[in-house]
Amino acid sequence: MIPKRLIISRTDSIGDVILTLPMAGIIKEKYPNCKIFFLGKTYTKSIIELSQYVDEFLNWDEIQQNENPLAEFKKIEADTIIHVFSNKQVAELAKKAKIRNRIGTLGRIPHVFTCNKKVYFSRKKSNFHEAQLNLKLLSPIGITHIFDRDEIPKYYGFQVKSKLPEKLKELLDPNRFNLVLHPKSQGSAKEWGLKNFQELISILPQSQFKIFISGTEAEKQLIGNELELTQPNVVSLLGKLSLDEFISFINSVDGLIAASTGPLHIASSLGVNAIGLYSSRRPIHPGRWSPIGEKAQAVVFDPNCAKCAKGENCDCITKISAQKIMDLLLKMNPKNK
Repeated sequence: MIPKRLIISRTDSIGDVILTLPMAGIIKEKYPNCKIFFLGKTYTKSIIELSQYVDEFLNWDEIQQNENPLAEFKKIEADTIIHVFSNKQVAELAKKAKIRNRIGTLGRIPHVFTCNKKVYFSRKKSNFHEAQLNLKLLSPIGITHIFDRDEIPKYYGFQVKSKLPEKLKELLDPNRFNLVLHPKSQGSAKEWGLKNFQELISILPQSQFKIFISGTEAEKQLIGNELELTQPNVVSLLGKLSLDEFISFINSVDGLIAASTGPLHIASSLGVNAIGLYSSRRPIHPGRWSPIGEKAQAVVFDPNCAKCAKGENCDCITKISAQKIMDLLLKMNPKNK
């Protein structure tokens, strides 16, 4: 089966979309003449359009609001669709549009009735990374190689086209390690805790680090006054950046620290030093969700945590010491050598 017009469907969050985008690079390597469409939501458009391997972004928000979503789907004239994220409405439209090859996961109920190419694997019980599991869905189009994590970053193909605004460029310090701290996760991940971020801010040498606190306007309200941001080397960007600006800013800094959330995966995919803070509990452990990139790493307090091993709710992530993170940062800081 040689696809000529293929849709990758992933209509969920930024981190999930980033870990899906290497599929496009791998498909292009095997089938360079295949036109690749990526179906996503409006707020992930800026991420999807970073990839040089995606030929066209399809806005799911706009399609489903159209008077005739089916007609919009038919216009694409796709011969193949890969349902990486299970979306019942998308799956039904793809079938009604008579897309010839409809690939999905066997374990997803909507796919049982709408997909004619089903791949069996369990995400929850697997020892593979999320990005590796996504690639299993390529087997019906003849791509069966099991990619190591170290092979995956080259398939992002990210190119940041938006220039960093001058007002943000002026904030960067060429003589210090420019570090973004992203304390919150919008509830998508276990968090390290504001007290730990505060301690890290207080112990990092001000002469070596310039610190930027990032987050949405909603996260700014959640943080409130729990972070002391008056140090001369600390700048709050909370609620101040669009996604395009945030991507360009991350691409311009030296490092980023966050829980298992979108900004962490943005940094890792752009080749920026990225430290992810994780729980050891399945299925949220770094074996499944660690950042994938040449300068990315995941940190846990105890990989053999007894509570996490039992699947119990555990706060061991908050026990990762600020000192440990500072030591990692000092090692990766070229301005400290």
